[in-house]
Amino acid sequence: MSELTDAVASGGKNMTVYGVIAIILGILAMLVPGLTGLSITFFLGILVLGGGIVRMIWAFQAGSFGKGVWIFAIGVLTLLCGVVLLANPLLAAGMLTVIVAIYFIIDGIVEIAAGSQVWSQPGSGWMVFGGIVSILLGCMLWGQFPLSGPYALGILLGIKLFFVGLIMVTGGSTLRSLAKA
Repeated sequence: MSELTDAVASGGKNMTVYGVIAIILGILAMLVPGLTGLSITFFLGILVLGGGIVRMIWAFQAGSFGKGVWIFAIGVLTLLCGVVLLANPLLAAGMLTVIVAIYFIIDGIVEIAAGSQVWSQPGSGWMVFGGIVSILLGCMLWGQFPLSGPYALGILLGIKLFFVGLIMVTGGSTLRSLAKA
């Protein structure tokens, strides 16, 4: 039983440390949102470029010539998308911001609809409220476009990292408390 207790305590300590790191990274991302947003776009461009190269190589593994040609063509298209992301990160950050704005608006509509269908259930009001907040965020992003591009991405990532860090710190603290009990 002592090994299990030690493992839980160790896991809780690691979770807390990683949570603090996530909180620090979240704060840094919010302090320099433009740089963070451009970094996200650049990293995404590298990933998409790599994906295109892998698809093009994978095309030579296809069972037939026709299938290989299609896979190679999709690989070339993916590679070109990666090049565009890397060549013009400001435009790419703007495009990503529009996608995030549209996502928030659609997500908010779905949340409001889902909350309205279960209105008699506890917590449905919070679901509707969350949907309204999502729609407002989406509209704010859309209204500030194109100025919000990389800044919005950086701030959103910073907020996400901050709250994930808080959750990890809380979870780690709970695990350490359980190990002591």
